[in-house]
Amino acid sequence: MKKIFLIALLIGITFSSCKDFEGWNVDDKKPSEVPSSYLLTSTQKDLFYRMSSPNVNYNIFKFFAQYWTETQYTDEVNYDIRGRDIGGGLFLYLYRDVLIDLQAAKNTIIADEFLNASTKSAQLGVIELMEVYTWSVLVDVYGDVPYAEALKGVENITPAYDNDEDIYTDLFSRIDAALVNLNASAESFGDADIVYGGSTANWKKFGNSLKLRMAVRIADYDSAKATTAAASAVAGGVFTSSDDNFAFPFETTQPNTNSIWIDLVESGRDDFLVADTFVNLISPLNDPRASTYLADNKTPYIGAPYGVGSAFTDFTHIGDAWYQPDLEGMLLSYDEVQFLLAEAVERGLIAGNAETYYNEAVSASIKYWGGSQADADTYLAQPTVAYTTAGSTWKETIGNQKYIALYGRGFEAWSSWRLLDYPNTFTRPSISKEAVPRRYLYGNDDKDVNPDNYAAASAAMGGDLKSSRVFWDIKGVGN
Repeated sequence: MKKIFLIALLIGITFSSCKDFEGWNVDDKKPSEVPSSYLLTSTQKDLFYRMSSPNVNYNIFKFFAQYWTETQYTDEVNYDIRGRDIGGGLFLYLYRDVLIDLQAAKNTIIADEFLNASTKSAQLGVIELMEVYTWSVLVDVYGDVPYAEALKGVENITPAYDNDEDIYTDLFSRIDAALVNLNASAESFGDADIVYGGSTANWKKFGNSLKLRMAVRIADYDSAKATTAAASAVAGGVFTSSDDNFAFPFETTQPNTNSIWIDLVESGRDDFLVADTFVNLISPLNDPRASTYLADNKTPYIGAPYGVGSAFTDFTHIGDAWYQPDLEGMLLSYDEVQFLLAEAVERGLIAGNAETYYNEAVSASIKYWGGSQADADTYLAQPTVAYTTAGSTWKETIGNQKYIALYGRGFEAWSSWRLLDYPNTFTRPSISKEAVPRRYLYGNDDKDVNPDNYAAASAAMGGDLKSSRVFWDIKGVGN
């Protein structure tokens, strides 16, 4: 069955919201059967749901970031990606549930003769930025992926895998084009846009903030291109407060609850504990966020050994905030942008004061989780946190605090770790003794469905290995 779904993905069939088999009979040349506004709402929920979830069938980013560990079934915390075909699952979800539906929405908008030009332009800009974000995740996770020939329907069921650097280059261009389309005075999707309520101004801030993230990603690989992109992003206007966050407001009742709540509460299971990697970093810092991040069932906090099965009652539990059904999903935040600005200054990409950006990043994170500016000031005054004394290098100082601020957001924390190499306290699980993976493996069925292109992509990546690196993860730059 999985292989059938993957073939359907490559053919480019647009699935309905329930993803039933009737969708197989829909003519993908006539996407107007589903309103673009509905497709936007659906893809926003699907994207945030999948990226936020701790369900090991969806992703294991929280384990790659060593925020959490497993109590009983420890394959995933020992980096067994093949067993559940985790790489194939995420690949399928992002192409099928997000990109194919976004493409259908785009086709519907283009074909709509009743939309005025400014609204059509704004809606296409929103869809484009959603697509760019999703493509950037695919590159950051796998490296080379089907891109130019992907989503072509029956015209091409065996798409080639594009070079990851080339995809990033095109994504920068697509962001710029989308920003042009987002006229601040134009209407877009209104309430169907769950994230920003149809605000083109907010989408422009998101586009520039995403561009900044991608610019910092490539700084070790291509400083000149990174400088151009970062300067453009800052000039265009990035997030200016936590109100700008790229976040999804989940609800208290099904079917719109946070996916984390489903696995921590509705499942009735006790599968996860906070890993000692995280607890040992935050505990000595008198961090005001600790009481939110961590439950108070153990005093002092005791992190569970990463990668080893542990009794649920013996170690610190995940904080109560993660047990709330309406905990918002977060994929890009103001505090992250402030850390990115600090990194950009240190890398020479933009002008400014790295310490100022760092202090604002830490303060914004503390206030987001319910603390005050006074709490932040006290925290930042500690030598173990202050910008000039906390670490031996700026990468250590920013890397450690960014990791703490990103708690729970496994994908971005793992990506930041690959770039900065901090925190440097990540451990090898005692069972597999494997290093933290640098990428996901391609899906188990890729070699059967698209064998020639799979083989070419694997060779280009240096092998379909967890130790192979995406283009911006430069070996020898701190690791």
